[in-house]
Amino acid sequence: MAKWGQGDPRWIVEERADATNVNNWHWTERDATSWSKRKLKEVLVGLVVEGEAGHCEISDLKHVEGEASCNSRKGKLIFFYEWNLRLSWKGTVKESGEKHKGSVEIPNLSEENEVDDTEINISKKKGEGDVLKDLMRTEGTTKVREALRDYLKALKTEFTLGMILPTKAAVGQELAAERTVSGNTVQDSVSPESLDIVGVKIPTVKILMREIFNSPADELYSIFTTKELVQKFSKCPAVIEAEKGGKLQMFDGCVSGEYAELVPGQRIVLKWRCGNWPDEHYATVALNFKDMAAQTELQLECKGVPASNEDSTRQCWKKQYFEEIRILLQQSKDSME
Repeated sequence: MAKWGQGDPRWIVEERADATNVNNWHWTERDATSWSKRKLKEVLVGLVVEGEAGHCEISDLKHVEGEASCNSRKGKLIFFYEWNLRLSWKGTVKESGEKHKGSVEIPNLSEENEVDDTEINISKKKGEGDVLKDLMRTEGTTKVREALRDYLKALKTEFTLGMILPTKAAVGQELAAERTVSGNTVQDSVSPESLDIVGVKIPTVKILMREIFNSPADELYSIFTTKELVQKFSKCPAVIEAEKGGKLQMFDGCVSGEYAELVPGQRIVLKWRCGNWPDEHYATVALNFKDMAAQTELQLECKGVPASNEDSTRQCWKKQYFEEIRILLQQSKDSME
């Protein structure tokens, strides 16, 4: 095997926290569909259009059909997206105060067309108020195109964090830059070899989720802290040491960590990780239980999730935790009846 810095760079596996497929040299694909649906709603809904004729606002994303993905090959990112969108708008005529509603149709937003060339059709429900329709056709179309550009910019920057990870050399350059202050080099004892210990910084995200369960808070809390109940909803052997510093292991070792804080019936804080994350990287998970009589609102905050694992982590909590816990609660209710 070629030594560090020698040979064909395509075949050198640099010393990296994630160990394989350095800088995604080989073809990798990441699905951006779910992320895109959230981002499109974020940039479009609430968009305000004002003019002499009146005031309009995009009120809803009524229909979103399509897909998006980002592919990496030889350190380069390739984007595919194709969307059919239908938006609702509402407006008020300035002079008369009349209120009107309509739609915005975007039949083919794709990488094959520039945003300026993308078809945007404006319609209005029957009746007067064409001045608002004209406002949406002019100023409104411009605002919608700007929002679509914001989505594409985020797709190519925010979504792709972590797909092309820094190499050992790049990390060394970053550290060298951090040691330079006002043109003066600060001396320290960090050597190139110590970079292996420091590891590679990875971009992370925070996940927020809220779920309602038909269960009192104390009962729901116990499902996360009682070994027998955890094994029932996870359908796997588990290690549950529900005390501060106690170990946690679930789903045949695919999830592990420890309990950092426990307030019975109110709050659980975990040091938590998935098995396919970089070694020794943990997120901080806070579960807050809000008692609502016969129901409980569970508020989840998961900080420090690797950006490239955002969707899979969200699905893990939704599918493997929340949906299975609901099934367990229903089974318990049925058995009591």
